[in-house]
Amino acid sequence: MPVIDTSNGPLEHVLIDGDPDLAPLVFLHGGLGCLAAWGRFPALLAEATGRRALVYSRHGSGGSGPDPLPRTPRYMHEHARTVLPELLAALGLHRPVLVGHSDGASISLLHASAHPVEAVVGMGPHMYFEDENRVGIENARAAYAAGPLARKMAMVHDDPQGVFDRWSGVWLSPAFRDWSIEDDLDITAPVLMIQGDADEYGSLAQVDAVERAVGGPFRRLVPEGCDHYPHLVCPDLVVETVRGFLAEHAEPAGHAGHTEPARSAEAVR
Repeated sequence: MPVIDTSNGPLEHVLIDGDPDLAPLVFLHGGLGCLAAWGRFPALLAEATGRRALVYSRHGSGGSGPDPLPRTPRYMHEHARTVLPELLAALGLHRPVLVGHSDGASISLLHASAHPVEAVVGMGPHMYFEDENRVGIENARAAYAAGPLARKMAMVHDDPQGVFDRWSGVWLSPAFRDWSIEDDLDITAPVLMIQGDADEYGSLAQVDAVERAVGGPFRRLVPEGCDHYPHLVCPDLVVETVRGFLAEHAEPAGHAGHTEPARSAEAVR
C-alpha cells in the first residue's frame, strides 16, 4: 500500500484515477474504520461519478503509522483542521468532495467550515453526544470482548486493540458528555447526509442538527431498515443518490464564482 509521510507520521493511501477537471472525492472513514474497511464502495462511487478519489487510513488505523496525538474530545477538530489540510496539499488535491462516515462525517463538516470544498457527503454523522452513542459503543465493547468484532477488525488494522480502545475510551469518557460541533460549523457548500433509520450509533436528530448548520443546498437520504453502514448495506442506493446530488450541485475543480442554487431539503425513505 502506498504511504505518504506527514508531520505526524506515515499515512497509507490509495489514489483512484478519474477526470482531473472534476473535484476529487476524498473518503474519511469512521472511528473503527480504515482504508480497507470501505470495501469496494470508493471504487464504485469513483466509477459512477467519473472522479478521482483519495482513500486513506488516519494515524493509528489500518496500515498507517501510530497516532502521535493524545486522543481527546478535540481529535476530530485536530484532524479536520491540521492533518487533512496537510495531506491534501501534499497530494495536490484542491476543493474536494468530502465523503465521510461516522467520525469521518464529522471531520468532513469541520473541515468544510474552515476550508473550501465542493460538497460534503456524510453518512451516520455525529453532531453532539447523545445517549444512543453511549449505548451503541457499550454494545460494541461487548461485541469486541466476545470476539467477533475483534476478529473482524484484525483483518484490516495493524493494531486493532489500539484502534478500539482509543475510540471507545474517548467516547465513553466523562469529558465527552458535553461534546458538540454544532457551534463550530459554518458551511455554505452543498451537503448530503445519509443515515439509516436503524442506525445503532445515533438518532436522526443528528441529521436535523446538520441541516440547521448548513447555509447552502441540503438533502438527506434515510434508507429504511439500514444500520450505521449504508455504504455497505445498500451501496447501489447510496452511489446513485450521491451521483445525482453531485451532478446537480458540484462544479468542475477550480471553477469559481458559480451561484449556488436555492437551499432545498429532501427526505428519501
